[in-house]
Amino acid sequence: MSAPELCILGIDPGASGAIAFYFPSRPDLIGAEDVPLAGGEIDAVTLAHRIVQMAPTVAIIEQVGPMPKQGVSSTFKFGVAYGVVRGVVQALNVPMHLVTPGRWKKHFRLDSDKEKARALALRYWPSSIHFSRKKDHGRAEAALLARFAAETIGGANGAS
Repeated sequence: MSAPELCILGIDPGASGAIAFYFPSRPDLIGAEDVPLAGGEIDAVTLAHRIVQMAPTVAIIEQVGPMPKQGVSSTFKFGVAYGVVRGVVQALNVPMHLVTPGRWKKHFRLDSDKEKARALALRYWPSSIHFSRKKDHGRAEAALLARFAAETIGGANGAS
């Protein structure tokens, strides 16, 4: 019996974030979508169903913290969203890696300009419709996170 195909789940957390599913054996293909929302917050049940449906081998989540000059309310909402994402992935027993924005962006020679991340995703996946709109930067970052995992950790199991 052969091992299941490697599927890497990349997550750009937050209510305006996104998820991406990347199969390194088919580097020209990417699946990316906005995180599911209900009432302005991440819909944990729908997110869990989507992850189960795609059966990722490993997940990589952008490890984020509060931003300077961000208000208390928005920081709290972002922290809740980040916690929901991590909780869903852990509850589904998907091995998880956390990576800081600086680490994965340095790998791709990106800075904080989200439009540059979207442009890079369009270069990697030119036939994809997932990054066609300016507001698709979260999808692009989730896809790049998954590709980063494939290139640096090889989708290895275990949390870090």
